[in-house]
Amino acid sequence: MEFEKYIRDIPDFPEKGIVFKDITTLLINSEVFSKVIDKMAESYKKKKIDKVVGIESRGFIFGGMLSYILGAGFVPARKAGKLPHKTIRESYSLEYGESIIELHEDSIKKGDKILLVDDLLATGGTAEAVVKLITRLGGEISGIEFLIELDFLNGREKLDGKKIHSLIHY
Repeated sequence: MEFEKYIRDIPDFPEKGIVFKDITTLLINSEVFSKVIDKMAESYKKKKIDKVVGIESRGFIFGGMLSYILGAGFVPARKAGKLPHKTIRESYSLEYGESIIELHEDSIKKGDKILLVDDLLATGGTAEAVVKLITRLGGEISGIEFLIELDFLNGREKLDGKKIHSLIHY
């Protein structure tokens, strides 16, 4: 299925010069959304995944669905100050700024097999920061899943050596 047909471009959002890939047009189509989730889960169904880590905020949509299908726990990776318990944090650069991402310090145990999920791989800064947090807690990355990858931004390079899969490439 050509999933890219269901993605809408929004020029100059969130700021001038950025072409935002709007996935809401995919999410509202139950048949297409189901096929996306099935495709993302495909190569992990026979692996033992302990936790799915979803990156704020659209990664929560895909991560929650995948954790259910895979029988795994769900761990939210959130912006600074959004998690209510003790956290560990990592700062990173965005395409247009700086940010901090956090995980609860008790969300991942040493040896947990982790699937990291987000909607979009751009420059790779956010995913790289979350990989560092998962590793610091003792988790082992079994794979990283994205709906969309912007190949021209080379974000994959920051995740060198990790198993990465993206359904749509631009």
